[in-house]
Amino acid sequence: MSPDGSLDPGLATAGSGRATILLVDDEAEILTALTDLLEERFEVVSTTRPEEALAMLAGGLQPAVILSDQRMPGLTGDVFLERARAYTDAEALLLTGYAELDAVVGAVNRGRIAGYAAKPWEPEGLLAMVGAAGDRYALRQALATERALMQGLLENLPDELSFKDAEGRFLRLNAAKAAALGRGAEACLGRREAEFLDGEAAARLARAEATAASGAVTELEERPGGARWVQVSRVPLGNGVLVTIGRDVTEARQMEARLRQADKMQALGTMAGGVAHDFNNLLTAILGSLQLAERRLVGEQPALQRLLRNAGMAAERGSALTRRLLAFSRQNELALRAVPVNGLILGMDDLLARSLGGPTDGLVTIRRELGAAPDTAVVDPGQLELALLNLCINARDAMPSGGTITLSTEAVRVAADSVPDLPAGDYVRVTVADSGVGMTPEVLARVCEPFFTTKEVGKGTGLGLPMVYGLVQQCGGGMTIESAPGAGTTVSLYLPRGGAEAPRSPGQSGEPPVARRGVRVLVVDDDPTVREVTAGFLADLGHETVEAADGPSALRALEGDPGVRLVVADFAMPHMTGAELSERVRAMRPGLPVLIVTGYAELTAIPPETHVLHKPYQPAELAKRVAALLG
Repeated sequence: MSPDGSLDPGLATAGSGRATILLVDDEAEILTALTDLLEERFEVVSTTRPEEALAMLAGGLQPAVILSDQRMPGLTGDVFLERARAYTDAEALLLTGYAELDAVVGAVNRGRIAGYAAKPWEPEGLLAMVGAAGDRYALRQALATERALMQGLLENLPDELSFKDAEGRFLRLNAAKAAALGRGAEACLGRREAEFLDGEAAARLARAEATAASGAVTELEERPGGARWVQVSRVPLGNGVLVTIGRDVTEARQMEARLRQADKMQALGTMAGGVAHDFNNLLTAILGSLQLAERRLVGEQPALQRLLRNAGMAAERGSALTRRLLAFSRQNELALRAVPVNGLILGMDDLLARSLGGPTDGLVTIRRELGAAPDTAVVDPGQLELALLNLCINARDAMPSGGTITLSTEAVRVAADSVPDLPAGDYVRVTVADSGVGMTPEVLARVCEPFFTTKEVGKGTGLGLPMVYGLVQQCGGGMTIESAPGAGTTVSLYLPRGGAEAPRSPGQSGEPPVARRGVRVLVVDDDPTVREVTAGFLADLGHETVEAADGPSALRALEGDPGVRLVVADFAMPHMTGAELSERVRAMRPGLPVLIVTGYAELTAIPPETHVLHKPYQPAELAKRVAALLG
């Protein structure tokens, strides 16, 4: 121990790692004899003057043992050793002649000196006495180190830490634990925790500690009022001693609640989009048929016109309802911006540490392999955090016996068709990999389906991965999942590199006037009612129409009819989507314009450069789109 009281056990040993002994005797011959006896076990430092020995100690020398002669000029040995206490807690031993024995015995009895040896000494006996003194010093230093570590842990650990004896009485506890009990630490020592709890909490504690006696136990406790959640681990140490660690996981619970809410909202959005799509198809047929019927009325028929207008107004209200439904499903618009992905992941340290608790607490290791320069990614940072947290929680749940979760980033250039549904280009790849149980091919094929889950009832919604998939799709990225039974799971998110322009809604550019010259238009829709309405609108605009019920039929019609100047196709069709048909048309007839008509639900699957008309539409909207495409 240094003069200021701080622990520094390294000063008691020299560079060789052996303990140091300080020899003080005014006779050089005796010092030589002692050095010969002790140098095999100790690093020996010696002096013939006690004043010089004190100067050495004041200068930082920290021996394990001081062996001093009693009779020396200037200072006697017992006085020298007493003064040396100001600088060191080394074991103190005296060498003395028989004439000084009474004084030495008195010094030993007063506790200032650990032992003595008479001159002339017996070598084996003196060596044993010095060795024992060195062992005692090493043991004291080790004990002081353990005590300092324990004290540091008790004083600085933010978690609630306590040690209890076999009767449940506090042996030690830190300030956080005492504060949770509403007491000071000193007031809790020697008392049972149950004394500070109400009857129900005390009974719950008794059951938990009885269970913990058979092995390590972790459970979740809700603190008074439900305002705090604490994850409590109880570990028996033997001899009846029980250590209890309580970690506040309130923030993690709140985040999980927000995740569940986000999952629910994602599910509702998916459902709302699907319902809106179906309604929009119906409304397109209804509104279109009503408008065509009103145009085809012969003569003045006010009553019939009024009925048609009333029906049209009702259909328009239905259209407004579907727009509200769609607004609800997309109410959390993404705030896309360039985000430094490495910084975002590093900033999640505390969130991940608090969220990945539970049965595997202490067994899950988070490893980061962040690329040196992965660049920024165009993404909503809050949604990306939620997505990564979701993936890490899934990874934790896949490792019931513990394991490693690896978060990595890398700037990559993706070739065409190398990642499903992802255009070629520059991306930031963010990967979450675990060493868990993995998935079978059957499970892997369904993991992105909404509501599909392999977890127990109440443990998962089946919406986590669909939410992540929806996020990367909305950002213009992609996702891959690799897994096999026993080989863990790797989820890779491909996010557009920073600097890319924010996605634009199709058709934002200005529209030219309605075309004045009729052309042949191919109308493709699997719903015959909607197809008939669209063809009727085009015919009223002066265009000639050719109809097809699906993508393959449309391609055959194009092959046999070179006069087609425009294709108007529904997006959601069997056998081939409108987007796929557009690609085939572009390959077959470069330059032939294609207009996709959609009920909104499929927007994420439509390439951003595609011309889109949303259902239900007005005849004027269709006219403008057709005129713009025909130039």
